[in-house]
Amino acid sequence: MKLSEHQGNMLHGILLIALFTCAAFWIAETDLIRSLSLSPLIVGIVLGMLYANSLRNRLPATWVPGILFCSKQLLRTGIILYGFNLTFQDIVQVGLPAIIIDTLIVATTISGGVLIGRLLRMDKGIALLTSVGSGICGAAAVLGAEATIRTKPYKTAVAVSTVVIFGTLAMFLYPALYRSGTLELEPAQMGLYTGATLHEVAHVVGAGNAMGQEISDTAIIVKMIRVILLVPVLLIISFTVSRIRMRKRQRRGNASAADNDKGKISIPWFAIGFLGVIAFNSLGLLPAGAIAFIKQFDVFLLTMAMTALGAETSIEKFRKAGFKPFLLAAILFVWLVAGGWVLAKYVAPGLM
Repeated sequence: MKLSEHQGNMLHGILLIALFTCAAFWIAETDLIRSLSLSPLIVGIVLGMLYANSLRNRLPATWVPGILFCSKQLLRTGIILYGFNLTFQDIVQVGLPAIIIDTLIVATTISGGVLIGRLLRMDKGIALLTSVGSGICGAAAVLGAEATIRTKPYKTAVAVSTVVIFGTLAMFLYPALYRSGTLELEPAQMGLYTGATLHEVAHVVGAGNAMGQEISDTAIIVKMIRVILLVPVLLIISFTVSRIRMRKRQRRGNASAADNDKGKISIPWFAIGFLGVIAFNSLGLLPAGAIAFIKQFDVFLLTMAMTALGAETSIEKFRKAGFKPFLLAAILFVWLVAGGWVLAKYVAPGLM
């Protein structure tokens, strides 16, 4: 196949995903979807899955490289540009208590999720992705982890679906519990609790707006600190995965390959880029209009990546994953609701 022909076929796949992405943005603006605070990313992966289970086998196989390009290269670019949502000034604004609570939530959710996944004898990739999505920032965190461990697309789709289900449930549950007085939290504590435990940024925005401006502002900043924690988490995952692969080679007797890999860590460059963009954004060099455009463009790229991942996911693969991923997500959800409340109610005041 000539190079120009290959590029043309790849372009067909990219344009197909872009078309689905435009549809995802349109659907996300409908009253029903907006009332659920579901982002275009979530709509995109659903459209991709619908395509995978209907028209996928009727389109040329030569379009697949374009779809894979969206799920890999565009994914990493989208994660880097996601840094324009954050500044280091945000961290200073909420202070040390939020940083400590966020760190505790992220560490216990991910490590506990991986351990529970082992006890349930789950697929290790799905357990890790589900835990990272629950612990940090939902679909964006799942995408970051997927790009680091390079697992199969259907595992990413399974993990994202658990985030959507329980994150949406929490978005409606938190305002109801707060208004009823069940949680017995002050507005500042409720903002900390919401930002530290809800799954998606969109979920935090939806729940925060339902409880008032004071809670919403604090919750969003606390949530963004959790997003920043994605960088060290990805570095730790990359280090751990590299060591595990090296030990496997040693057990197989492939000593030379193990020796070559010894001391080498596969650093996810997009995570470093993400941190660099945060640092650049903290300088305030770009006008607000430019930042707003970059943010919207980044949502489009991430939606393309989610749609492409959905396009690689069939119902049969969901059946193969079974019920265990949703059981794990449910356990982590209970921990976030109950454990997060304890931290916000009793630990955070002592840190202030």
